[in-house]
Amino acid sequence: MTIVDKQHAAEIVTAKGKVFKYDAIECMLNDLKLKKDIKIALYFVNDYSNPGALRNAETATFLISKGIKSPMGAFLSAFESNEEAQKAMQINGGKLYNWKEIQTQID
Repeated sequence: MTIVDKQHAAEIVTAKGKVFKYDAIECMLNDLKLKKDIKIALYFVNDYSNPGALRNAETATFLISKGIKSPMGAFLSAFESNEEAQKAMQINGGKLYNWKEIQTQID
């Protein structure tokens, strides 16, 4: 897949080293539901504040905000630091989530 939006892209790496790339975090989260039998070694998301920089999804802070559009319409962005996510939320509104929480928010 060609990644068009470098602020919202995501990636997973399986235990066998296969890489799956996504144009939006919500696409990765939905695909993970289909890959329940595959062992995932690494989860990455692009840092909204630093486009193109992949960060560990398990330690990222996620923001769902109608003020920030994402490619597939879930209004979902990821931030490496909670502080940056808080700043974005103050400007754009929305709600913050951690890795475990965000997995239950996207259908």
